[in-house]
Amino acid sequence: MDFQLNNRGSEGYAFEYKEDNQVLAELTWTQLGDIMVVDHTFVDPSLRGQGLAVKLLDRAAEYAREKDYKIEAVCSFVLKAFSSTDKYDDIKA
Repeated sequence: MDFQLNNRGSEGYAFEYKEDNQVLAELTWTQLGDIMVVDHTFVDPSLRGQGLAVKLLDRAAEYAREKDYKIEAVCSFVLKAFSSTDKYDDIKA
């Protein structure tokens, strides 16, 4: 599954999964210097239960590591993920 980085201008950034030009899954953030403030994760009901939200977070984590950024979790899904595993400890803001 391929997630595209989308610069939404004043609305921040997102990794998106699209089919037929429709966003079916996304993780969004605002960039504040070297901090990605992740504020929203969405997966279309037709795709839920497949681990897509975790895959989006993993892609955002990979991006943060590539850019030497940290992630501040505001989104409830990311907050829960950060507290349930140590695999993101190196990028927590």
